[in-house]
Order: sequence, then C-alpha cells, then structure tokens
Amino acid sequence: MVHNQTCKRSIDSYFTFPKAKNISAPLPYILSVDDDPQVLRAISRDLRAHFRGRYRILSANSGQDAFDSLMELSASNEPVALVLSDQRMPDMTGVDLLEKSRKIFPDTKRVLLTAYSDTDAAIKAINEVQLDFYLLKPWDPPEEKLFPVLDDLLEEWEAQYVPAWRGLNLIGLSFSPDSHRLKDFLSGNLFPYRWLDYQQSTDAADWLERLQLEAGQLPVLVFEDGSHMVRPSLPDVAVKLGLQPEPHHEVYDVAIIGAGPSGLAAAVYGASEGLRTVVLEKRAPGGQAGSSSRIENYLGFPAGLSGADLTRRAVSQATRFGAELLAPVEVQSIRLQDNYRIVELSNGKEIRAISVVLAMGVDYRKLEVLGAEQHAGAGVYYGAAGTEAIACQGNSVYVVGGGNSAGQAAMYLSRFASEVHILIRSNNLHETMSHYLIEQLKNTPNISIHPFIEVAEVLGTDRMEGVVLKDNQTGESKEMPSAALFIFIGTRPMTQWLPNTILRDSKGFVLTGSNLQQITGFEGFWKLKRQPMILETSLPGVFAAGDIRSGAMNRVASAVGEGSMSIKMVHEYIAIGH
Repeated sequence: MVHNQTCKRSIDSYFTFPKAKNISAPLPYILSVDDDPQVLRAISRDLRAHFRGRYRILSANSGQDAFDSLMELSASNEPVALVLSDQRMPDMTGVDLLEKSRKIFPDTKRVLLTAYSDTDAAIKAINEVQLDFYLLKPWDPPEEKLFPVLDDLLEEWEAQYVPAWRGLNLIGLSFSPDSHRLKDFLSGNLFPYRWLDYQQSTDAADWLERLQLEAGQLPVLVFEDGSHMVRPSLPDVAVKLGLQPEPHHEVYDVAIIGAGPSGLAAAVYGASEGLRTVVLEKRAPGGQAGSSSRIENYLGFPAGLSGADLTRRAVSQATRFGAELLAPVEVQSIRLQDNYRIVELSNGKEIRAISVVLAMGVDYRKLEVLGAEQHAGAGVYYGAAGTEAIACQGNSVYVVGGGNSAGQAAMYLSRFASEVHILIRSNNLHETMSHYLIEQLKNTPNISIHPFIEVAEVLGTDRMEGVVLKDNQTGESKEMPSAALFIFIGTRPMTQWLPNTILRDSKGFVLTGSNLQQITGFEGFWKLKRQPMILETSLPGVFAAGDIRSGAMNRVASAVGEGSMSIKMVHEYIAIGH
C-alpha cells in the first residue's frame, strides 16, 4: 500500500491491457527460518535454485534473529513477500514468529514448516494468525511438494503488491459519486491505481497545479504516460486502458453474458474444450463475489481468498485457454436468426453465436428511504466495501443486511472504521449467515449487531452525515452520526432486458429445465420434440447458470458448478443440431 491513501488492486498479464510496471523496484525478500543448520541450508538452497532472479533469499537460525531481520527490512522499506518458518524452535515458536511478523508486514504470506506431530498447531494457526499454508517435513521432491505451493502464494502476493508508484493516479474527493464510479470501475477490472483525496493529500494538489486544473474539475485520472482525463466516461477509460471492446470473430460457439463465477466457469470449460468462446461483461469481471473481501468456505482454500483474487485466477484461466473477454459492453436483447442467437449490444453492434449462456447474476436491491438515492456514491454504497473502506478510517459506519455479503463487508470494514454496526430486521443472524462468519463477527470487538433495527432516513447535504434508525418493535427512532452506509438487503436478478421469449418467475429469475414444463401452455411455446435440458431456457440454445436462475442456491461453489454444467449442455445442443 502506498501510505494510507492507496487502494491496492492488481492485474496479471493474462488480460489484454498492460500492468503498470516499475523497472527499478527492488526484488522482494523470502525469509526462511529454522534452528537446525542442515534443514536451513537445504531449504535456502532449494529456494535460491527456484526463485533466483525473482526474489532475494534471506535465512535466519532462530525466531528472534528472524524478527530482528524483519524489523530492519521494515525500517528500510524493503518488501517481504513470504516468511517460511519452522514450528519447533527453542526461543520462539514458528507460530509466534509469524504472528509477530503479521504486525510488521500484514500482507506478507506466512507458511509454517512442521513435522507431522505439529499439524494440530498448524491448523489452529490458520485461524489465530491467518496462516496461509503449512508444509510437512520432508518436502522432497521440492518440485512437487514445495515449489507449487510457494508459487501459488507468491502469485497471489504479487497480485496485491504495489511497489513505488508509477501507474494510474486517480485524484478526487472521498464521498463523491463521480469518484466512486471510477474507483469501482478500476478496482472491479483489477487495475492497480493510487487514490489521492484532494482534501487530504498534498500530492493531489501538486498534480492539479501541474496539470493546470481546478478542484471543480475533479475527478481526474492521470495515466502512466502522463496524459489525463477530466471527469471521464467509463467507456473512454476502458478504451484508453486497452480493454477489449470488439469481438475478434464473426461467429462463436458460445456467447456468455456476465463474468461472475458462473460466467467465468463457463468460459474456462468452454474455451478449454475447444469451443470458440466470448464473454460479455457490462461492468467488470467477478460479479458480486468479486467484491467480497474474503470467501472462506470455498473448497480448496482453507485460509480463504478474496473475491478479487478468485476473479483474477478465473480470468487468467479463461483467457489462457483462448476465451475472449469483452468489457465494458452492455447487452440489450437476444433474438433468433438463421439458427443463430444474435446478441444485440447497446452500441448497435451484434454478436452471432450458436448458443448463449446467461450468467448476469444479481444486483443489490435499493434502500427505499428518504435520502438514500440522494447520497448514493456519497456515503451510501451497495456492495462497495473494498473500494470505500479507506475513506472510513476512524469513523463509525453502518452495514444493513444479514447475509454472508454483509458479514464479509463488516469484517473488512472493521480493519478501518472505528465502529461497525450491523443492522438486521430480525432477531438474529442464524437463518441468513454462515456459522463461521457469525463467530468471527462476535469475536471482533469493534463490530456490534443490532436486531430489529431499520434505516428510516439518510441524513446529510453534499454527503451522508448520519442516519435515522427505527426500532421495528417499539417504533422509536433516533438520529446517529455516520460516515457511510453499506447496503446488502437482498438481490434482484439482472433480467429486465431479456426478451419475452425467455420466461421468468414472479421475481424475475429465469425459468429452466423441468420448471418450464410446469408453465401453463408449455406445449404451445416449446416446439421441439425433445424436452428442455436442465439449464436450458424457454428459448432453445439459450442456457442460464448461477444466481440468475430460478431455484439457484446463491453460493459461489454452486454458481461455478452450474457454469461448468452449462457447457456440457452446449456441447449436447451443438451435437444434436437444435
């Protein structure tokens, strides 16, 4: 992080747009610690052999020596990517060292090297010190048991690491709708940028003076080449940054609308299995899951992972297999023509595909109270905890909602805000939130849960300044000061644009498979001799996956599963010819 005004986001070269580079940035350190000289020499040898030229390898023969080295590196502002420590050391255990290292280098990856008898301590450390991984001795052969694990962790660290800054600078005002719109777009598309608040940062004033601009022209986006845009539109920013807005082919085997977990899973499986695949995304990849600060119940990630990291991994997979990701592009309709599905874009262009997968996901419902719309983007946010958390430093904030998204946002905000208040209409969270998340909230001292409380009004002039809270049992109301309100009060499917030929339930979710057969007059609109496939909509060759589908489970894992299932059905559809 570049001081406390930098929003950390990153991007890999798997995208078609470039990553900001810093040629003079020093190589980060990997620190290995073990009190056994032979083990320390062996692990240092293996690390140097594999990471030479990319990282500097440092070793220490005790926990105290390692801690002293970390203190020196911190004082000299040197980057430390990973600490790999033995557990059993006489002066300081590995868990103790890693816990202390977290206070100095909070973003550094932490790995425990243990004997089989110490696995209980390692598993316990995952929760207590946010251990990223533990490895068992011996690690031979390192090509199988050591390097793949460390490579994966270091790839994740590199994706978040921001060296001395030479990339995008976004100059604006906190609690400004225009600034929020740009922050949300850049972070959602995984572009690294430095946020400079004009009211707090001297660098921001220096930039405006250099560019001969005034505060009334904010926000301003300054690019690495020195050029800048004043109050830019998102399409113009996308073109400047090199996002791919145009398709490369005239016809695709499958067009996937939406780049959330289900859409990206469909893209990975479609492209990897040889289908000509294009993904169309209105805003940014990741969907609602992409904005999650931490997903802890996703299979295969015992320490959890952020939504941004999951998105980065999925996009890199899909593009590596040859899928095209077009963003930002807005789809406005689908129609049949000559046995093709024609996807009509809002810019007047069209994409022709043999099949379509609908994976637009859902959006948060709006808070319908006085002042909420007026302060949208200026203190009132829908699922934007990651981009606006720093602006809440030291302030009291409110989170409305009792689902996992609300809980994850509260946990993330608690790292910045002085107080985080969760407002729920019912008496507890047990029916709407995962147990592990409820326990985390209970154990976080600056988070409080308020049952039977609703927001009756949002207060403020140019920006939000407080809320009126109402007890839905007693009817009593009171005003409370607050810097921000984060809203997670249920979702609605993003299906308003779909043609009438694609049937939906009463809430707007897309009907598929056997659910279609329960509709009165099914035989009248379904003209094929075969029955609809499990994920097929009322428009043959058009499938739905993930949260958009009626009856979906609304979990990341199930969305990924449905996205991959949809490609199996695309294959079947193409094979039978209709």
